[in-house]
Amino acid sequence: MDSAELWAIFGPGVAGAVFGAGWWFWVDAVVCSSVKVSFVHYLPGIFASLAALMFNSVRREDIDYSPYEEGEWRLKLWLFLAYVCVFVLISGLIYWTSHSE
Repeated sequence: MDSAELWAIFGPGVAGAVFGAGWWFWVDAVVCSSVKVSFVHYLPGIFASLAALMFNSVRREDIDYSPYEEGEWRLKLWLFLAYVCVFVLISGLIYWTSHSE
């Protein structure tokens, strides 16, 4: 078994564990903190969770990579919206961190 096959088997589990650990640390920090956290600080995690849910709701076998066939346009639109959600998240984080005091 080569490293590509191992990564295909264990990669999604590792990614899910890292994502879950990130949420766990965030919730633990919010609960244990004496500072009130505004709703704006929750938005990156909400958008990241929404994008992860959107990406994971698509099976790899359903994606048609042929540029010459019509394919399933709803699936491609769904993945496009998931990418838009991630790009809005990243651009919002960059804007927020550059304008925060």
